[in-house]
Amino acid sequence: MEQKPAGQEHPSSRPTIGERADTLLPPSLIPSITQVPVTPGINFDTYRAYDDDDDEATGTNSPGYFSREVASPQADDADLSPSEVAATATTTENLLSRMSLAAMGRRQSLSQIRAAHPDLHLSGNVISATFNIPHSLAYNKGADWDLKSRRGQSALFDSFSYLSSDDTPWNHTVVAWTGEIEQPIAPQTTPDTPPQTTVGLKPLNNLSAPVPVNGERAVSTPAPADGLWIPKEDQQRLEYQLSHDKTIRTVPVWLADDNEGPEEGIRLKDQARWRRYAEHDLYTLFHYKLHEPTDGRKERTQWADYYRMNQKFANKILEIYKPGDVVIVHDYYLMLLPSMLRQRAPHMYISFFLHSPFPSSEFLRCLPRRKEVLEGLLSSNLVGFQSYSYSRHFASCCTRILGFPSDTTGVDAYGSRVEIGVFPIGIDATKVEKLAFSDSVSAKYEALKKLYEGKKIIVGRDRLDSVRGVAQKLMAFERFLELYPQWREKVVLIQVTSPTSLEEGQQEEHKIAGRVNELVARINGMYGSLGFSPVQHYPQYLSQDEYFALLRVGDIGLITSVRDGMNTTSLEYVVCQRDSAGPLILSEFSGTAGSLKDAIHINPWDLSGVADQINNALTMSPEQRRTMQGHLNVHVTTRNVQTWITGFVRRLVHVLASRKNVVSTPLLDRAALLSRYRTANKRLFMFDYDGTLTQIVREPSAAVPSERVITTLKTLAADPKNAVWIISGRDQDFLHQHLGHIKELGFSAEHGSFMKHPGSDEWENLAEKFDMGWQQEVLDVFQKYTDKVPGSFIERKRCALTWHYRLADPEQGLHMSRECERELESTVLRKWDVDVMAGKANLEVRPTFINKGEICKRLVNSYAGNSGEEKLEFVLCAGDDFTDEDMFRSLNGLSNVDNGSAVIEPDITFTVTVGASTKVTLARWHLLEPEDVVECAALLAGVGAGGGGAASGGALSMGEVNLAALASVEGHNPAE
Repeated sequence: MEQKPAGQEHPSSRPTIGERADTLLPPSLIPSITQVPVTPGINFDTYRAYDDDDDEATGTNSPGYFSREVASPQADDADLSPSEVAATATTTENLLSRMSLAAMGRRQSLSQIRAAHPDLHLSGNVISATFNIPHSLAYNKGADWDLKSRRGQSALFDSFSYLSSDDTPWNHTVVAWTGEIEQPIAPQTTPDTPPQTTVGLKPLNNLSAPVPVNGERAVSTPAPADGLWIPKEDQQRLEYQLSHDKTIRTVPVWLADDNEGPEEGIRLKDQARWRRYAEHDLYTLFHYKLHEPTDGRKERTQWADYYRMNQKFANKILEIYKPGDVVIVHDYYLMLLPSMLRQRAPHMYISFFLHSPFPSSEFLRCLPRRKEVLEGLLSSNLVGFQSYSYSRHFASCCTRILGFPSDTTGVDAYGSRVEIGVFPIGIDATKVEKLAFSDSVSAKYEALKKLYEGKKIIVGRDRLDSVRGVAQKLMAFERFLELYPQWREKVVLIQVTSPTSLEEGQQEEHKIAGRVNELVARINGMYGSLGFSPVQHYPQYLSQDEYFALLRVGDIGLITSVRDGMNTTSLEYVVCQRDSAGPLILSEFSGTAGSLKDAIHINPWDLSGVADQINNALTMSPEQRRTMQGHLNVHVTTRNVQTWITGFVRRLVHVLASRKNVVSTPLLDRAALLSRYRTANKRLFMFDYDGTLTQIVREPSAAVPSERVITTLKTLAADPKNAVWIISGRDQDFLHQHLGHIKELGFSAEHGSFMKHPGSDEWENLAEKFDMGWQQEVLDVFQKYTDKVPGSFIERKRCALTWHYRLADPEQGLHMSRECERELESTVLRKWDVDVMAGKANLEVRPTFINKGEICKRLVNSYAGNSGEEKLEFVLCAGDDFTDEDMFRSLNGLSNVDNGSAVIEPDITFTVTVGASTKVTLARWHLLEPEDVVECAALLAGVGAGGGGAASGGALSMGEVNLAALASVEGHNPAE
C-alpha cells in the first residue's frame, strides 16, 4: 500500500494553488521585478496578485487566470452549431459564454469514442509532455512546496486544465520538468550572532535593496555553486502535491546527472543547462536567426544535455504509460521524445504539436543535428503546427533533407505515413472576458482613460527580443508622426516590454534595450513637449489586471513581430475590445495572422505601409470597426482553446483508426541473436549492401565500405562454420573492387543476375540465355528523362539499367520518376518480360525471373542439406528496401512449418529490415541504421570484444548496446 511522505495531511486540508507563495529563479518570475505599479496614481497594494484569503475577507469570488470554473452547458445550446449559437446570442457576453458551453456540451463520451474505434483499445488516458510544469516552484525544506501558476504559456496551460476537467471524457496527466528551483532562504539569526552569509536576508532598509522593491517578498537568491540539495522526502512531498492538484494532475521530471541523483535525494546543479540547446539553437533557428560559427564544443555539450533530458522524459512517461494511452508531446524542447518512446513502446499512440514557427529547409539545413530532430518527430502518428506555412516547411524539410516523399497532408517515412495537420491554438475566451471586465480591471481602465483623456491610444505589449519587432514598431510610429502631422500630440503609443524569458536572449536583450531606448528618446525629443510624450515606454512586467486594462483602453492594438508562433495577445485584445471595437493591426509574420483574416495585416519592415495603416485605423468609421470586431470576435470565441485541444485529440484518434492495421516490427533482440549464433554449427549470412552495410549516399560510387565493415565481414567469413554472402544490386566490378579481396565471401551482383561462390574467381551469369534487346528501348526512355531532370544519370549494368536521381531536386526527381515508370509500363513492359522497380531515388529495369528472392532460395537449399549434420542452424538476412523484401518472402516460405516442408526452422531465422519499426515489411525484426547492422555483425564476430577482429582495439571497441547483450547471454559483465 502506498504511503504518504512524512508530514503530509489529507488532500482535502491542503491549501489551493492560489494560497501558496511565489518565488522562482528566472527574472521573468521574480515578484520584485514583475509586480511594480505601471498605472499612474494606483498604489502597489491596490492590485496584488489574486489570493484566496483576500476573497474570503472581501466576500468576492473573482477567479484567477488559471483557476478552474466551468459552468454546465445549456441543454438547448448543446445541439446548436456555432453559427446558430451566434445568431441567437443576446449580448456579446452571452455569445462568449454560450459558444464555449455549446462546444463542451457536444462532446463525445469515452464509451462512444471506443465504440466508434474498437480496434484502438483506448484506455481513456491522455499524457501531455511539456517542458515546464504549470507551476512555478519555491522550495521550503521540510515543508510543503510553494506553488503558483507559471507566467506565460497561458493558452497551453488552459488546454491542460480543460483536458483535466470533467468536461472531457479523458483522464489527463501532465509530465513536465520542475523548472529551475530556487534555493531556500537562509534562516534569520539572533541579534547577538552575526549571520554566516547575508545572501537571502531581507534588507534592513528597503532603500538598500535592489530596485524595484517589493517589500512584501524577500529577494530571490541564486543557487550555491555546489547545487541545491533536495532530500528524497521533499521530492516525494512535491510529487504528492502535484499528483493531488485539483486542476492539473502533474508528474514531475527531475533533471540531474545520474551521479547527482542517489537514493537519498538529488543535487541540482546549473539547472538552466537543460534548456540551453533548445533555446540557443532550436528557438533561434526556428525564428530565422543564425549564430556565428564556433568550434562546436559548447554545442556538443548542450546537445548531450538535450538528448539526456529527452531520455529522462521518456523514462518518466514509460513509468506511468499503459497500452491504449494517448501521448501528446509539446514544443521544441522535446523533439527527440517521440522517437525515444516509439523505440521502447512500438504500439504507443504519439502526437506532437509545435507551438513555434518551423523554418524553411534553407534555414533548417544550417542546424548540425537537423537529421536527428526530424527523425525524432517522424516517430509520431500526427504532427501539428500553428499555420499551413509551417506544416509545408516541415514536409519540405523531410523531403529535401531526409529524402522522404511528402505532400500537404503527411510524410511517407520508413514505409509508414506520418500525418501533418494545422491546428491554430486559441484562448479561453470566456475566462479572459470575465477577467478583463472585472471591477478591479475596470478601475485601472478608468484611471488610464482619465490620464490620456482626449488622446488616441495605441497599445503594444511585447517581450524584449529581436523577433517581437519592438524596434520596427517604434520606427513605424515615428514614420506615422512624420507623414501625418495632424495626429501629433493627439496619439500616444503605450509600449510595455517585458524581459525575455529565454536565458540565451538575455545576452542580446541589452543591445535591443539600448536601441529601443534610443528610439523612444528620439521620438519624444522630436515630437514631444514638456507636457506630453508621444511614446510611453514601460520596460517591465504587468500585473494581470493592468494587462487587461491596457488592452481595454487601446484604440488600436499594434503587433509588429517579425517572426512569431501564436501571438495570444492579439486574441486577448479582440476579447477586451468588446465595447470599444478598436482595430487590430497585426504583422503578417505572426502565426495568428492566418487565423485572424479580418485584422489589418501589415509588413513590419515596410515602415511607411505600417504608418498608413495606423492612419487608416484611426480614421475608420464606427460601422467598419464594429464589423471588423464582430468577425474577429466570432472567430476568437468559436476557435477557442477548448476547440483546439478537442480537435487535435479527435484528429489523432481518426489518424490512429485509419492506420489500425499497421503492425510495428520489433527491434532486433541482440541477446537472442547471439545466443542462437553461439549454439549453431552451420550458419548462413545474407547482407544487402547499399543502405544495409553502408549509408545511402547521393553519389553511388562514394558508398565505399568502412574499415569496420571490412574487418567485421573478414572475421565472420573466416569462421569455417559461417557462409557469408553479399546480395546486392551493384555490378560485379564494384563488389570485386571493394570486397573482392575477402576470398571467403560469396557475391550476388545485379539483384541475382551474377553469382560468385566463396573461394572462386569465376562469375556465373544466370541471365546469359535471356534476350537483352529490351535494353535499348529502356535506355531511350531513361535518356529522355535524364535530359529533363538536372542531376540525374543512367547506370548501365550487364543485365539491368538504372536511372538515378539522387543528385537532382528531390521533389522534381520523384515526380518525374513516376512519369517515367508509367511510360515504361505502357511501352516496354508490354513487349518484354521485364520488371520496373522503384528504389531509393532510382528506377531499375531488369528481367522478371531475376531477383534476390531466387538467389536466397538457391543458397538456403544449397547449404541446408538433408542430414542432421549439414542442416542450417542459424540464418541472418538483412536488407533495407523493397528489393530485399523478395529475400524475406523467400525465407518466410522456406521456414513456414504450416506447409509441412520447412527447410529451415523459424526460430533460427532472423530476417532484419533497416528502418523504423513502423516500416511496412515482411521481416520479423528491424534495426534503425546501417551502423546497427554492422554492430550486430561485430557482436557475433567478436569484433571489439577481444575476438579476432579486435586486433587494433580503440575505435573497434564494443559499444554499450553490444556489451549489454553479451552480459545478458553470459550472465555477468564481461571482463575488460
